[in-house]
Amino acid sequence: MKHFVWAAPMSVLLLLSLSACGQASGSTNKNRTLNVTLASEPATADPNKSTDTNSGSVISQTMEGLYTYNKDGKVVAGVATKVVKPTNNGKTYTFNLKKNAKWANGQQVTAQDFVTSLQRWVDPKTKAQYANLLSAFKNYDAVQAGKVSPDKLGVKALSKTKVQFQLNQAVPYFDDLVAEYYPLNTAAVKKYGAKYGTSAAKTVNNGAYKLTGWTGSNSTWNYVKNPHYWDTKNVKIKKVNVNVTKDESTAANLFKSDNVQETTVSSQYVRSNGNDKQLHTHLLGRLQYLYVNSKKKSTNSENLRQAVSYVVDRQQLTSKVLQDGSKPALSAVPRGDQVNPKTGKDMATEVGNLLPHDVTKAKAYWQKYLKETGKSKVTLNLLTDDTDDDKHVGTYMQSVMEKNFKGLTVTVTSIPHAQHVARDFAGTFELNLTGWSSSWLDSGDYLGLAAKSNTVNFTGWNDDQFNQLLASANNKTGQARYDGLVSADKRLMEVKGYLPLYQPSQANLVSSKVGGLKYNLVHTAKYQYAYWK
Repeated sequence: MKHFVWAAPMSVLLLLSLSACGQASGSTNKNRTLNVTLASEPATADPNKSTDTNSGSVISQTMEGLYTYNKDGKVVAGVATKVVKPTNNGKTYTFNLKKNAKWANGQQVTAQDFVTSLQRWVDPKTKAQYANLLSAFKNYDAVQAGKVSPDKLGVKALSKTKVQFQLNQAVPYFDDLVAEYYPLNTAAVKKYGAKYGTSAAKTVNNGAYKLTGWTGSNSTWNYVKNPHYWDTKNVKIKKVNVNVTKDESTAANLFKSDNVQETTVSSQYVRSNGNDKQLHTHLLGRLQYLYVNSKKKSTNSENLRQAVSYVVDRQQLTSKVLQDGSKPALSAVPRGDQVNPKTGKDMATEVGNLLPHDVTKAKAYWQKYLKETGKSKVTLNLLTDDTDDDKHVGTYMQSVMEKNFKGLTVTVTSIPHAQHVARDFAGTFELNLTGWSSSWLDSGDYLGLAAKSNTVNFTGWNDDQFNQLLASANNKTGQARYDGLVSADKRLMEVKGYLPLYQPSQANLVSSKVGGLKYNLVHTAKYQYAYWK
């Protein structure tokens, strides 16, 4: 599956293109540019329309919400003057904005900029795939259904520097959501309309860096220090060069030659260089799944889902195929995501392994699937990203399924991430290797992927019992909510609404000359905290 023949020429070309950056930095590090990589191209720089991790990376480095995350991944005040306590039984949040919070063009960030963003986000005409992140707001359902206009959403500018949110109910992790609610420059949105965020020229940033040099389709761009950022004096690195580097052996070579000072590397590198002091590995707040499309006749089958789930040896997949610290999925909830309020124990480990490996059961379910379809030979397509790890996992899935399921042929299609995301939303797949990252620690985000009403329920799977369990849990608080989420998890895994495979580990190479970059379960390192040693 992997085209090794192209790795060396790509390395040469990228080394040549980056060498000027390294040479131009001079003998001192004070004004040196930081060179980093990204695994694939972003689809957009528009916070309202972002759906993929690469776009999210660009936005997180260049935008700031009312709240943000400090270098240790903790919620702190961003554009807001402080982290506030809600009123009205947790349903009303009133924020005062810093008067020195400014856009990169020098304009002040206003309360209206947050109103503009949230109303545009929820507007059905925007077709924002993640509009459900605003589902707790007053009138969200009515706006999404087109029954009332977006200006009825529970967000209001009380003055130029005061904005208020009205919720339908208290949300225990709302502070983390607030950090995801980025403002939009109102004048720029009016000027560019639907084209806002399609290139750096059509984007205005308010974070520590501004995006430059991105045309919307190229694979190199820059983050340049925003001189108008309210905390710009504490941003040490003036410029960050970003290069899309899909081949991780190329990324490692760029790092070794100091043409890149931070990059993500593959499991193959981790296996061979586990003692490298510049190598940092950590589990991600993410699960990788195999989605089975319930909208297609050929794959709308619980027997098929059960067969595939039982045939996968998740321990073998992580320890033999990936070998990078990734952990086998136990259920629909990753490790470290939520704890039992009563016992303090981790939900994933407390619930236990709901995804056992059992070839005998797998083969039995496969025979049931063949019987219900009336076929003796079946060809199914597996969709993956064109990254090294996805290709390896795809090859493993293809091998283990064809080996144990008589009459099955699995074809694998590996495509760039942005194209993959588009096919996710379009539902143009049979089997789909995909993943989900959360920005806050709460199992409801993962379980909600299977809810009927969720815009990111890519499989089209629907189960009334699961929907009722999840809805009931989310209407409760404390221990009752936790217990309800556990019940929803068990139901989802009982019928295999989707198939969690593993919780990935990320491996980063970070130059010993660079400090301040920290990684944790749910947040990537922010370059605004980086510095040259």
